[in-house]
Amino acid sequence: MLQRTRSQFYRRWLLGWLGFLGTLLIAACGLGPDSQIVSSPGAQTSNPTASVLRIALDPDFPPFEMKTSDGTLTGFDVDLINAIGGTAGFLIDFNEMSFDDVIRSLYAGETDAAISAITINPDRLAKVSFSRPYFKSGLGIAVAADNADLTSLESLRGRRISVQRGTTSEAKALSVPDAKIRQVNEAPEALQALAQGQVDAVINDVPVTDYAIRSGAVSGIKQVGGLLSEEFYGIATPKDSPNLEKINVGLTTLLSNGTYAQIYQKWFATEPPALPETIPL
Repeated sequence: MLQRTRSQFYRRWLLGWLGFLGTLLIAACGLGPDSQIVSSPGAQTSNPTASVLRIALDPDFPPFEMKTSDGTLTGFDVDLINAIGGTAGFLIDFNEMSFDDVIRSLYAGETDAAISAITINPDRLAKVSFSRPYFKSGLGIAVAADNADLTSLESLRGRRISVQRGTTSEAKALSVPDAKIRQVNEAPEALQALAQGQVDAVINDVPVTDYAIRSGAVSGIKQVGGLLSEEFYGIATPKDSPNLEKINVGLTTLLSNGTYAQIYQKWFATEPPALPETIPL
């Protein structure tokens, strides 16, 4: 009698466990086609209470976000948010979209956070909350390699300038008198238009243009005029998000234990600059 009862217990336990696994598989299959669950390095993946954060990004902004030939997301931002998730103990559901939709997805409640080389500025701070700065950047001008006339923002007056839509580059270009602005969805598209002679200049984030030149993704262009601005990228969340504190804690840990420097070295082949602990606005 005792043996029969014990067997019944094990059968019920096994059926319950198989049912739980089936629920997980069904939930995973319910993800949208542009979502990608990532088990972050170091995350407590065996913890059933571990949270999953929906992370918005534009997958076409190398070296911060891009895809390998097999469709895998990679880049500086991808490595960084994976490491933050591993430190803070959350999993990641990447949600891909155009940069123009990244901020909108946050205040619309469609995503929990966004990391996509997003410059912290007053207009965006009015809509979302940002982490402490995680990257120091700035805008620059790219022109054809044999162009000796365009050397500054002032020299772009009346010229054809290409920029990525919805960015600080677009805002800077719009400040140039009589400029003919060509707005595109992705930064690589703007740089290719310059290489093909379709525009006279591109205003873009300096590290992105530098990576495109160094990697051979685009040829026949150069950067001129130095930095037009000093900018800092932050991880964006909806206002009053409970996730912002753990993101900040995870990021601070990576900055102090050397992991951030390792990721930076991997993508930019140099030591990272010092970053402020708070948003410098």
